[in-house]
Amino acid sequence: MGPSALVPGPRQFYRGEVPEVFLVAGTRPEAVKMAPVAAAMFAAGRIRPVVVNSGQHPEMVDQALESFGFAADVRLKLNRVTGGQAELTSQLIEELDRLFTERPPAAVLVQGDTTTTLAGALAAFWQQIPVVHLEAGLRSHDLTSPFPEEGNRKMVGQLASLHLAPTADATAHLAAESLRGNNVLTVGNTVVDAVLDVAARRAPYGDVRLQEIENRVHAGQSRLVLVTTHRRESWGEPLDRVLHAVADIVAARPDVEVVLPAHPNPAVRQQVLGVLGHVGRVTITDPLPYAQMARLLAQCTLVLSDSGGIQEEAPSFGVPALVLRDVTERMEAVDAGCAVLVGTDRERITSLTIRLLDNPSAREAMTADGNPFGDGLASVRTEQALAWLLGLQQQRPVEFAPYAGSASVRVPGEVDVA
Repeated sequence: MGPSALVPGPRQFYRGEVPEVFLVAGTRPEAVKMAPVAAAMFAAGRIRPVVVNSGQHPEMVDQALESFGFAADVRLKLNRVTGGQAELTSQLIEELDRLFTERPPAAVLVQGDTTTTLAGALAAFWQQIPVVHLEAGLRSHDLTSPFPEEGNRKMVGQLASLHLAPTADATAHLAAESLRGNNVLTVGNTVVDAVLDVAARRAPYGDVRLQEIENRVHAGQSRLVLVTTHRRESWGEPLDRVLHAVADIVAARPDVEVVLPAHPNPAVRQQVLGVLGHVGRVTITDPLPYAQMARLLAQCTLVLSDSGGIQEEAPSFGVPALVLRDVTERMEAVDAGCAVLVGTDRERITSLTIRLLDNPSAREAMTADGNPFGDGLASVRTEQALAWLLGLQQQRPVEFAPYAGSASVRVPGEVDVA
């Protein structure tokens, strides 16, 4: 028997019928974190995954899926004019509602906290299709940061039939909102499964400059710092402070090279080029396909990022992360010592980066004991949870228990780099 108190409940299936579960992805992180789940479904053979590219960032979703050998089964088309949230949300809901009407799934899996996540959950809920929320329970406890993601994930939490939390902290956040019991499971984060899979493939770089940088790193001629910044709340003055800190870091350490994949937004890209376009040893690229980003991350000495995904991925490669945000919903990395919150203050970013660059033992201590977000089996647990929800498996899946025999062991104490 599956969960006993889910509304709406799973429907019954005829003998030999393989239920379809829609995996709805609109951004690259969603596609990355869902691809291992689709692979686990194919491997188990009892649920048919249907990958839906919502059309929010269609090319980036396609690129991410391609890194895993997948393509979207359904590709929705949007007609965006203003680029605003209201326009995007309304079009997503309309298109997803049409899809769910024409081809009703047994359940809809949404991931994280994007506009696609919220629209997918709403469209499914309105049609009384069970909503399964992958990476449930992340909370910054600040509706303005990250915006609008914090609001999105809290709203999806009220609609989901099954909450798949990545960590015990996320599960505790759900419990604090009275979301607890049989329909909340801690499964680990599928991004760990994804990054380990993709990095092992060593996809070739599409930009020859990146291969040249990697060659210099391997020859001991350079140290690589990866910088990514894409959060809306960082645009404008905060981004300007970050970019000038990058210039300061490169000027202070002549063996350091920086790679910065620029956000596709024209205003953001213009701002990046305006500050760093003529700075030596700074390589500005287009957004990188996930497989190339994973390979590049593995070459880094440090990463500076406001990306939640990178906070989760970097520990798998032993790369400390300086988080370009004042708050993070992924405090597991901070608590384990893998990451340090530095915000967007120019002097703080510069000083902490240089201190870590100059202190190899501090860097090693930050990530010596692995990744607190998962053990590489989150996608298997997710497939089992879906099968349990749909009545295809009697036993509730065994939950993820970090620091107990897995690859993730909590760092004893906190490295003092503040």
